Amino acid sequence: MRFKVAVVILNWNGERFLQKFLPIVLSNSKVDGIGVFVADNGSTDGSLNLLDSDFKDVIQIRLDKNYGFAEGYNRALQQIDAEYFVLLNSDVEVTEAWLQPLIEFMDSHPNAAACAPKIMDYSRKEYFEYAGAAGGFIDKFGYPFCRGRILSEIEIDENQYNKSVEIFWASGACMFVRASAYLKLGGLDDSFFAHMEEIDLCWRFHNNGFSVWSVPSSKIYHVGGGTLPNNNPRKLYLNYRNSLYTLHKNLHPKKLFLTVTVRVILDWLSAFAYLASFKFDFFKAVFTAHSHYFKNIKILNKYRKSSSYTQLKPNFQILSKSILFQFFVLRNKQFSKIKF
Repeated sequence: MRFKVAVVILNWNGERFLQKFLPIVLSNSKVDGIGVFVADNGSTDGSLNLLDSDFKDVIQIRLDKNYGFAEGYNRALQQIDAEYFVLLNSDVEVTEAWLQPLIEFMDSHPNAAACAPKIMDYSRKEYFEYAGAAGGFIDKFGYPFCRGRILSEIEIDENQYNKSVEIFWASGACMFVRASAYLKLGGLDDSFFAHMEEIDLCWRFHNNGFSVWSVPSSKIYHVGGGTLPNNNPRKLYLNYRNSLYTLHKNLHPKKLFLTVTVRVILDWLSAFAYLASFKFDFFKAVFTAHSHYFKNIKILNKYRKSSSYTQLKPNFQILSKSILFQFFVLRNKQFSKIKF
C-alpha cells in the first residue's frame, strides 16, 4: 500500500514513551493517506507487547537488533512505500493538525527535500527545545546551532521565528522528508549510528541542489535525551566523531584541510578542559572520537570521490564566522543577534 505520508517512530526500549505519546500521534494524524508506523530496534522491554495489545492500528516493523538511529531508520524506510516520510522520535507530543502545514509546504515546494516544525521543550513549553528549535544551522567549523538555541542558551518563544525560512538542517526529532530525495541519496549514513546524522543528510541534500526549510506553523513538543542523556560520554563521543565525519564528507575540497585542522584543535581545547575538571570519561570520549576519525579517513575519502559539492550561500546556509566567538566573545546569545 502506498501512503501520502508515513509517520515512522523508531523505538528502542521506549515503552514508557509509546504509552504516553503514541495515542496522541494517532489521534492527531487521522487523515486519509497517513500511515503510522513503529519500527522497533530490537527492544527488550515491553514495547512489542504494548503495541500488540493497545495499538492495533499501528503498523509494526520489527528489526532483529538495535541498529542505531541511522541504520534503523534506513532499514525501516526501505520497507515503506510513501511520498513523504516523517522521522519522529518516540518522546514527542504532536499537536492537533500538525501534519497539514508540512504537507502543504512540501507539496508547493518541489525542490524542498526536507522540512521541520517548530520544536518546543516538553517540560518548559514556552521555551524552544535544544535539538532543533525553529531550524538548524552550522558555523564554519561544523558547530550546530538553531533559531532559538545558541550552544546552551535557549530562548523563549515570543513568535520571533514564525516565518518559514530556508535552514541548513532539520532535526531528526521530527524530520519531514521527501521519500524520493531520501532514497536517492541513500538515506542516513549507517556508520554514524546516532547523532549528527540528520545534519550530514541535510548537507548532502544541499550539495545535490535541494533545499531544507523550517515550517513553524506546525509545532511539536520534545522531551529530549530519552535514549542517551546529555551528560553521557557515549553521546559526547558520537557527537565529536560524527562532527568530523560530517565535515570530511561534505566540505568543499578547497575548505577541507583548514577547516578540519581548526576543528581538531578546538576539540582538543575542550578535551583538556574536561581533563582539568577531572571529567576523565569525557576526555577519553574526545580522544576515542578522534582516533576513530583518523582511522577511517580512507573510507571517508572514498565517499568524497563519489560526491558532488556545492558552494553554499553563507548568508543563510553556513555561518562564515565561529559561533563560539559570537557566543563567548561578542556575547551574542540569541539567533537574531548572530552576524552572518
